[in-house]
Amino acid sequence: MSDLCPRGWLDEAVRRIEADYNRSADTHLIRLDLPRYPGITLYLKDESSHPTGSLKHRLARSLFLYALCNEWIGPESCVIEASSGSTAVSEAYFARMLGLRFIAVVPATTAAPKLDAIRFQGGEIHMVDDPRTVYDVAHRLAEETGGHYLDQFTYAERATDWRGNNNIAESIFAQMAQEEHSVPDWIVCGAGTGGTSATIGRYLRYQRYPTRLCVADPEHSVFHRHYYDRSATVLPEGCASRIEGIGRPRVEPSFIPGVIDRMIAVEDSASIGAMRALSDRLGRRVGGSTGTNLVACAALIEEMAAAGETGSIVTLLCDGGERYGGTYYDDAWLSGCGIDWLRSADHIAALLGQNGQNKQERGIL
Repeated sequence: MSDLCPRGWLDEAVRRIEADYNRSADTHLIRLDLPRYPGITLYLKDESSHPTGSLKHRLARSLFLYALCNEWIGPESCVIEASSGSTAVSEAYFARMLGLRFIAVVPATTAAPKLDAIRFQGGEIHMVDDPRTVYDVAHRLAEETGGHYLDQFTYAERATDWRGNNNIAESIFAQMAQEEHSVPDWIVCGAGTGGTSATIGRYLRYQRYPTRLCVADPEHSVFHRHYYDRSATVLPEGCASRIEGIGRPRVEPSFIPGVIDRMIAVEDSASIGAMRALSDRLGRRVGGSTGTNLVACAALIEEMAAAGETGSIVTLLCDGGERYGGTYYDDAWLSGCGIDWLRSADHIAALLGQNGQNKQERGIL
């Protein structure tokens, strides 16, 4: 046993993480009937109900367990991540659970509510002026502190057991078991690291389900470009998505295009309009990446209806909208950014059976 990670401490660390999991119920699967499309049902896997409020809670748990069982983390380790958002919030939660120092390397432009959420969970902030340097700075800090860089973008696809162990795909199928169309025609998700799409795509193949995987990707992301042209690996400088949590300027190691059946590129304005319309339908705010997923679902639903098909589609409600009050839910901010989201909101509202809603109501949720 190494000096870094005494076996007794490691056993206790894993026990604490597993105990936390046992105290947490599975996330809800929300059914949305679509009056305009009888025979087609949409389901939302609500990942906002995790203790840290997002889909990234699953990833953070897996990354910590992976690092612990590889003995990369010990009782004196400083844990570091390159993340400006939900992943860092969730990782700070687990680091505090284990009594470890946690540093998030973030771009200087990161919104204050996200920094506050990281600090609330006990994390520290290290800002960089150039977002492209977050990876190198994280590596450097790990060397300087003698700590460990979790590196979500490399390890997301391998830290989660894609064959089962109650991963998100297994959970979806268990919850769908009693529905009319228990095997979804499509599962739709986004890609930030690529870990979720890798897990779902591999699970579908391992279990031999006919379900297809669609990845919804922001327009200013390299992933959908790489999917259709493997030579496309980076975006031009200055080209970046406004949809936080998904889309990347470079192809990350955890993005596995071979397990994806289709990718749909989504305009930022469409994502935000869909997010606002869904928030109206649910009576609570959701984040922008959920809007991106919903736009792709709408395209698939309309295609199924045109072909006379019935069935089900499952997508992810990735996080709540509380952290986006000063951006996606601020009409003045959207106007200043030149984002015309109302047309998309109307389209998705109609899809969800909300015809006739006053547009102004979308701003007061």
